[in-house]
Amino acid sequence: MLDSLIELDKNLLIYLNSLGTPAFDGFWLFITKQLNWIPVFLFLLYLTFKNLGWRNTVLVIIMLSLLITLTDQTTNLFKNTVQRLRPLNNPDIAGFVRGFKYSSSYSFFSGHASNSMACAFFLYHVLKPHVKHMWIIFLWPLIFAYSRVYLALHYPGDILSGFVWGIFTSSLLLMLYRFLRKFLPKNQQGLDNPANS
Repeated sequence: MLDSLIELDKNLLIYLNSLGTPAFDGFWLFITKQLNWIPVFLFLLYLTFKNLGWRNTVLVIIMLSLLITLTDQTTNLFKNTVQRLRPLNNPDIAGFVRGFKYSSSYSFFSGHASNSMACAFFLYHVLKPHVKHMWIIFLWPLIFAYSRVYLALHYPGDILSGFVWGIFTSSLLLMLYRFLRKFLPKNQQGLDNPANS
């Protein structure tokens, strides 16, 4: 059963990767770099401040920092334990995929997928009562993580597993956030930004 899933994962990677064309290579190389998403992060920070005020924003930033640390470190633990070769480092399929970025680290599961989904899931639940169409935030981890398949840095299974792990770690930190939020002054739990009054 496991062997069949692994084989399916390889074949799906080869198929999805084959859809790429040189005309879009630069775009996906741009998408896969975390620093290029800074405008999105700043916009989300602005939405948090505008809707929750500065005290809640500080708490959200602290929670996101803890979340990224937890998710990133546990992802690395999984990678170094499972030691699944990345597609470009796997001699069985390396000749069948297009790749542009090489990495010596392992593949299972994707840190890009787990971290981005963890943050998106957390912010979705924090901002959903205040921001209409907050579901749009999930386009970020979907596009961000797909770049890893396009560039043959991860298998689709690595992406899906990363998403699941990101949701799990985010759920833990959401519980902590909601607990700590109770200790904010009552008039600061909602809007403490004068612009929102």
